[in-house]
Amino acid sequence: MNLFDIQKECYRISKSKGWWETAVNVPEKLALIHSEVSEALEAYRKYDDENLAEELADVAIRTMDLAAHLGINLEDQILRKNQKNSEREYRHGGKRC
Repeated sequence: MNLFDIQKECYRISKSKGWWETAVNVPEKLALIHSEVSEALEAYRKYDDENLAEELADVAIRTMDLAAHLGINLEDQILRKNQKNSEREYRHGGKRC
């Protein structure tokens, strides 16, 4: 199973559990992804490695779910972005972090 297949499976499960019954609200879906990132941060801060792993999985699942709904193939996009990033200069942009 490749990443795109996993993405479609995340979307299928989400739909079967009723999470796409109303009109799509992309900002709300993005906020939910953000909430999973915040939960991962809290798990990290508490040294809760098991919960951290689960929350990172939630980040990926929610992201793949939304991307599948929008017709975005994340596998292709990740490969393109990795190629672009590999060609950037060291610590490009001169930012602190």
